[in-house]
Amino acid sequence: MIDELRSIVGAAHVMTDPAVTAAYSIDWTGRFRGSTPAVVRPGSAEEVAAVVAVCARAGQPIVPQGGNTGLVGGSVPLHGEIVLSLQRLDRITDVDEASGQLTAGAGATIAAVRDTARRAGWDYGVDWAARDSATVGGSIATNAGGVRVLRHGDTRARLLGVEAVLADGSVVSHLAGLLKDNTGYHLPSLLCGSEGTLAVVTAARLALVPRNDERVVALVGLDDVDAAVRACGRLRRDLASLEAVELFLADGVDLVCAQLGLPPPPFAAAVYLLVECAGRTDPSAELAGAVDALGAGAVAVAVEPARRAALWRYREAHTEAINAIGPPHKLDVTVPAHAMARFVADVRIAVSAVAPSARVWIFGHAADGNLHVNVTGVEPGDEAVDGAVLELVAASGGSISAEHGIGVAKRKWLHLNRSPAELAAMRAIKRALDPAGILNPNVLLP
Repeated sequence: MIDELRSIVGAAHVMTDPAVTAAYSIDWTGRFRGSTPAVVRPGSAEEVAAVVAVCARAGQPIVPQGGNTGLVGGSVPLHGEIVLSLQRLDRITDVDEASGQLTAGAGATIAAVRDTARRAGWDYGVDWAARDSATVGGSIATNAGGVRVLRHGDTRARLLGVEAVLADGSVVSHLAGLLKDNTGYHLPSLLCGSEGTLAVVTAARLALVPRNDERVVALVGLDDVDAAVRACGRLRRDLASLEAVELFLADGVDLVCAQLGLPPPPFAAAVYLLVECAGRTDPSAELAGAVDALGAGAVAVAVEPARRAALWRYREAHTEAINAIGPPHKLDVTVPAHAMARFVADVRIAVSAVAPSARVWIFGHAADGNLHVNVTGVEPGDEAVDGAVLELVAASGGSISAEHGIGVAKRKWLHLNRSPAELAAMRAIKRALDPAGILNPNVLLP
């Protein structure tokens, strides 16, 4: 089989040396580690189809992988799967300035899509800190959202069409980008969030958003999470130009500064909101008026790009700083706005009850209720913390996964958010599209 794969993609693109494949066999957190007999790097959709067909005939499971920036073990070969790396499928084509659309290969990075869109006078509305390595295929697999969901929606909201290889090696392609196309089942929506379990996405037609170059960022200090939630609600109501509202806490900022050598923020606060507004004209006055109305104790405002980036660094460096002190349990969840403050307090108590020496780090997207709960000081395989946090999420009326998917880390708790009837329907779809179960077989479904 390896020889056949080499004949399809070229010997240089079938890697079997364990010293090389090891980098493809561990997730970004370091918590999930596996091994693979081979990493295969096709260079076209046709090569992907041929590779999948060979694996289907051999009954060889496959794990599709993009930038491998996932945080729940969703693209790691934990049980001897072949890694199908899509990074060579990085072309961005068919940029349509009239409709505000482009077609991106699964291996194109989010940053490359954004930069291409901007050169065409548009922008891409999905963005997060791993933009330089995270790929379009991975964002579709997990229905990634990021920091601008408030204004532009998640990946599914930007997805107009896909090209994908099914489990038998056949190709489906629907990349016309029509805004109105009511011709049956919408496969892009089905594949978005399926974590590579139903098909291998090779390209996507993406909808762009207006380019707003005038930006202003404010760092707002508040006394507690409840005050931050109220402030977020008011900002959402009052600011038409609002694009992002990020929440983080004093202990997280201290860790970021200590690990990365950053200077402290302009002021100290128990809770921080990072607020960004964007428009075709300068939104500074609008933001200043809205922030003044909050009555916050301290505010720092940045208009210049370098200063804006410096304020964003306090938020975006959280993941890097937390990872620097050991493999964390990363629990990316959503809770309703009315339950957020209570959850932040209760989750620390819940973790302490099962792991007294653990540390809890919380940050996230305040505008959509998405909190990143990170727990350090716990062994990678110890799932007691995961259960405690996710059960509290469900009890709070939230979702156990907001962005990174279920992967391996959360699949035993999927029942907290999905009924038996829903799980049965999901399994039926999996069986219909992948009857042999070769596509990422160890993730998502319990």
